[in-house]
Amino acid sequence: MTIIFYDIPSSAPGSSWSPNTRKARYVLNYKGIPYKTEWVEFSDIESHCKKLGILPTSTKRAGGGPHYTLPAIHDPSTGAYISESTKIAEYLEKTYPDTPTVFPHNTIGLQWPFNDAYTSLLTPFWMFILPATFEKLHPVSQAYYRTTREAFFGKKIEELMPTGDAATKEWANCKEGLGKVSVWFEKTDSSGPYLLGDRVSWGDFVVASYLVWMRIIWGEDSKEWKDISSWDGGRWKRLVESLKEYETVV
Repeated sequence: MTIIFYDIPSSAPGSSWSPNTRKARYVLNYKGIPYKTEWVEFSDIESHCKKLGILPTSTKRAGGGPHYTLPAIHDPSTGAYISESTKIAEYLEKTYPDTPTVFPHNTIGLQWPFNDAYTSLLTPFWMFILPATFEKLHPVSQAYYRTTREAFFGKKIEELMPTGDAATKEWANCKEGLGKVSVWFEKTDSSGPYLLGDRVSWGDFVVASYLVWMRIIWGEDSKEWKDISSWDGGRWKRLVESLKEYETVV
């Protein structure tokens, strides 16, 4: 039976843009599990999840109530509803053991903290990519995105983007952050381009999901993406291109 995959739409080519949903989409495509996408606007995520019985993934920063997020899946073959990309990956591993694993060599215990370590190094990117992402969302989702992001950062979305010397400094910090990740990958360069060398794993999908987000939002011909593509000897462009077949949106 075909899994239903819930994702957030946009005006970007292919509609899919979110790095968090892409992690799960990568896993579904890599495993070759049949699925179809149902699009849910930001403003409808909470009501949609409540209607289907999909559990919240965290607690809201403001007010402390349950926080509902995507991705989520519904697997008609088991009746399960699963939310949050890491839980989806773990569910698919256990439920479909005959498909290619995203945790080779039993590395699941190491892959989860890698996710957090990697994203913590991307913090300088947020001021650049969030305003650009806002422009790609549909109006109904823009309203939600504005409210939540402005509450978090304490300033208007239009004020997030640094300018002048501040922009130059922050962009250098972006390069430095990815440079630290590159050092991790260098440890296995002798056996292949992936985090574990010649084996694709969850960590590669995590890294690529954020890079693809940037490529989609800024565009392949943008200065930002061209910069990123050139960093660390072209490592990030090569990684994304090596996983291109698993970007499919269905």
